[in-house]
Amino acid sequence: MTMKTSTLPAIRVNPELREAAERALRPNETLSKLMETALENTIAQRAADDEFVARALRSSQSARQANQYIPAAEVLSKLDGLISAAQKKKNAVL
Repeated sequence: MTMKTSTLPAIRVNPELREAAERALRPNETLSKLMETALENTIAQRAADDEFVARALRSSQSARQANQYIPAAEVLSKLDGLISAAQKKKNAVL
């Protein structure tokens, strides 16, 4: 069984934004389809953001309860090492 579609409220935008949106259209894409895709992407991104924050809060709570923390300097040092290794790998390929 297919569900009926519904409409969203019309939005008012300045002419420059509408023109930019029309220039961004792909072949055979409508302005409505662009807006639908943008809305879907925004909803997905916000869900991912919310899940990221929830995981971070759970991790923080777990670390607090276990009293186990990794010093920021250690994390940054490891990240610097990863960046250096990636840059060396990239330079070796070039």
